[in-house]
Amino acid sequence: MGIVDLVLRPGTADDAAECGRICHEAFAGIAREHGFPPDVPSPEVGVALIETALTAPGFYSVVAELDGRIVGSNFLDERSAIVGVGPVTVDPAVQNRGTGRRLMRDVMDRAAERGAPGIRLLQSGYHNRSFSLYAALGFVFRETVACMQGEPIMREMPGHTVREATDADRNACDELCRRVHGVDRGGEVADAIAQGTARVVERAGCVTGYATDLAFFAHAVAETTPDLQALIASAPAFGGPGILVPASDSTLLRWCLANGLGVVQLLSLMTIGLYNEPDGAYLPSILY
Repeated sequence: MGIVDLVLRPGTADDAAECGRICHEAFAGIAREHGFPPDVPSPEVGVALIETALTAPGFYSVVAELDGRIVGSNFLDERSAIVGVGPVTVDPAVQNRGTGRRLMRDVMDRAAERGAPGIRLLQSGYHNRSFSLYAALGFVFRETVACMQGEPIMREMPGHTVREATDADRNACDELCRRVHGVDRGGEVADAIAQGTARVVERAGCVTGYATDLAFFAHAVAETTPDLQALIASAPAFGGPGILVPASDSTLLRWCLANGLGVVQLLSLMTIGLYNEPDGAYLPSILY
């Protein structure tokens, strides 16, 4: 069966079970091949992840079929001006036939149609094939990111107050993100506040950092590394495979190691279009 027979269509909630199974098998297979723990550790986690992406507002989905059988899927987080790709997964039985490229082209065309100023993704450092695909499609390497996991630190940082974020903090969070990255991620911040996972850190009564959560699918932005350390130190757990720490922030990386967090894997942050070198401290999510 050739790539010419591939059919792409919008995803629906009914696709969650099969796309979730493929998501687990694809990630688990490549991780086992390289001796790493899988980002999606079970079919159940895969189904829950895909179901969320298929049904949550602000996400675009595309499903690939061969002979009426689902063989892959991809998603685009459109909640903010910069869009994030993933997860993109292809059934191991039909990998290396161009399906992943077609799924990537589809979301890139979608971003262009929407006039998105930039596209971003994170790629597992051990997966040479996907790195090569994204580079060939025009993505530029920007940063090595360490996925870190461990026991919660649960410590207050002197001079920093961490509290739950509220709707009244949204403008401050968006302005902070614009100062650090040049763009805001207001859609994600609004969702995290509504879900009760967002936190802010204050110094002298001013918001100097926020986190939508301390987790694989969450991001954080702060004026300084100590502000970000306060957010990390207050987290009761690090969701999913772990938090994503830019390796170039050597102060933060060493602090995490000194506080018992270990490196699970290294990833590559890659972008197309608008990208500003961050002017502050940050943690990307697995989407960007």
